Amino acid sequence: MRADYLSYQRATGVSFLGMVIQGLAAAVLVVYAAVANDHAAMTAGLFAAVGVVAWFTLGIVYDQARRERIEAIESDTLGSDPAAASVFESKGDEFKVAARRLQVMYRVFFPVVSILIGGGLIALGWMRYLDGKTHVDEVPNVGMRGWAMGIEISIGVALFLLARYAGGMARQPVWANLRAGGAMAAGVSLMCIALIVGHITDIVGPDGPIRYMQVALPIVLMVLGGEVFLNFLLEIYRPRKAGDIPHPAFDSRLLGFFAAPEAVAKSINEAINYQLGYDVSSTWLYRLLSRAVLPLVLGGAVIMWGLSCFSVILPYQRAMLLRFGRPVMNDVGPGLLVKWPWPIDQVLIPVEIIRGADGKVVGTEETATGLRELQLATQPPLGTGAILWTNDHVREEFYQFVRPAGGGAEGGSLSLAVLSMEIPLVYSVSNVELFELLGPPAVRDDILRATAQREIVRYMATLTVDDVLGPKRGEIGRDLTKRIEAAFASLNPDASGKGQGPGIQIIRLDVAGVHPPKKVAADFEAVVGAEQNRQAKIDKARAEAVETLTKVVGSVALSDQIIAAFDELDRMRVENATERAINEKEHAIQGLLDQAGGTAAGYIAKAKAERWQRHMGERARAERYAGQLASFRAAPEIFKASLYFDALKAAMADSRVYITSDRIPDLRITTSLLDKESGTDVFREIKPEDVPN
Repeated sequence: MRADYLSYQRATGVSFLGMVIQGLAAAVLVVYAAVANDHAAMTAGLFAAVGVVAWFTLGIVYDQARRERIEAIESDTLGSDPAAASVFESKGDEFKVAARRLQVMYRVFFPVVSILIGGGLIALGWMRYLDGKTHVDEVPNVGMRGWAMGIEISIGVALFLLARYAGGMARQPVWANLRAGGAMAAGVSLMCIALIVGHITDIVGPDGPIRYMQVALPIVLMVLGGEVFLNFLLEIYRPRKAGDIPHPAFDSRLLGFFAAPEAVAKSINEAINYQLGYDVSSTWLYRLLSRAVLPLVLGGAVIMWGLSCFSVILPYQRAMLLRFGRPVMNDVGPGLLVKWPWPIDQVLIPVEIIRGADGKVVGTEETATGLRELQLATQPPLGTGAILWTNDHVREEFYQFVRPAGGGAEGGSLSLAVLSMEIPLVYSVSNVELFELLGPPAVRDDILRATAQREIVRYMATLTVDDVLGPKRGEIGRDLTKRIEAAFASLNPDASGKGQGPGIQIIRLDVAGVHPPKKVAADFEAVVGAEQNRQAKIDKARAEAVETLTKVVGSVALSDQIIAAFDELDRMRVENATERAINEKEHAIQGLLDQAGGTAAGYIAKAKAERWQRHMGERARAERYAGQLASFRAAPEIFKASLYFDALKAAMADSRVYITSDRIPDLRITTSLLDKESGTDVFREIKPEDVPN
């Protein structure tokens, strides 16, 4: 085609038409996205706005090229007229103003706009990526889904037709730069198609595509921006032939493939011919395959679509069959499942989130069998060494509030104690439908954990430190299991508001480990040591009491009976019981004392012996007195004389008695006053003078 001004004029009109169409598309997308709070649609609308700049740039350049052609025609006309040539002495380039402006646009305007578009795409993609990353777990607003799909279908079709029209014109060298605008339109069209596919997938299946599109589209913008800078560098070093029209760096080769797919086939043909060294594309087999490629692709697509009627449930999986998004089979076991093709029927298998030793997500697995473990409090420590209260446990700890020993009531205020506890929950999936209704796979464990932790906090507030660290550990696990099962039963409410449960079965829940914070562990151990010493002293006192009671009474049980009997006797005396009742009680106590062994029995036996001896002695004296009284009454004088002589006999029993005659006039008695029982020295000679007179 001859590059006259009419060609450039037509290209200018197409450029401004593309600017208007893409501008309207950008405005509609931005307004809808702002009203519906659709993050992905807003990204597509902003990309469409960047495309408006590309169309506007092409329109300006093509208009300047049109002016340059008109100027060249006028210059050629003046140059062929001898009369006109005589008027102007010079016919140099100083009269080609439009040509110089066009060269400035090719050298400066195109590169500057390309850098601005590339930088804008990267900056816009980065900002949208940061914003979309924070909302990737949120399901987009589906209240305006009908509007969204209608707008996206309309814009996608309109911009695809615009891209194909511009791509068709770009086959002519003079209109080759229109491919840059068509590529921008094709990019927006592809984004709209992707959004439509995401909405359809969300309707019939999972919502992952529509959610992750919030970060996927910004990444595409950054890739396209990087391609613009790469094209800019390659354009600098690309060799040019005379008469070549410079291309803008924002002419995306990636998006150009979608705007002109026939160019892709041509490039493939040329690459194959170049690699093999001869014209393969001209052979009959290649031409046959080229003509049949579409039926082959469509046939393969139909076969692949038909294979979606068959689904294999693996031995470790259980699934749920959905028909147009509604469950028709709640529990499908392992084996071959024949169903309607996608998207009519869809097999849904619960996803298990696999976490590493540090608690972070390391992968997912589609399974509904086996046991799943959920940590409700502190993560278990790493390593296999000894676990002490004073050691670093490495992992982040979550403390539970309990009451201190003794209840914690001091001065009207309630004090609290904190303990780090390991509470693993092991469960299995019992109902696939209810488990899927609980929420997306990424938040199911969070829902179960939050529900269980609420019950744990409530229950721990009723316990003391001694309860948790003491022998009630097993009882705590059983109580928590009952409470958490009741809390889980309120999840997944039906239309009447009654909970259906999360579709799981608790296999095991217990308190695997308990310890106080590390910084108070030493003081805590001191308190525990003091408690142990106190208990040891109590046990020692009890042992001594058993030893003493056994030594005194013979057995602890008998001593308890005797003490209880004495307490009962004291109570009877305080209550003024009858004398008979008191005597009977004393007699019963006496019987218990008779049964007792040990030192108490010895003392009682000795007391009884002394009592009997004294009793019998006094009784003998009384009998003797009675006999003496009878003797006195029978013969008083004789009894008195007898008593007199007995007394005299007793008085003179140890006296020396000398009987002499009163007829001796000068009686002189010599006697020794030495005690007759005193010892004498048989070896000492007794002299006369030693004998007293």
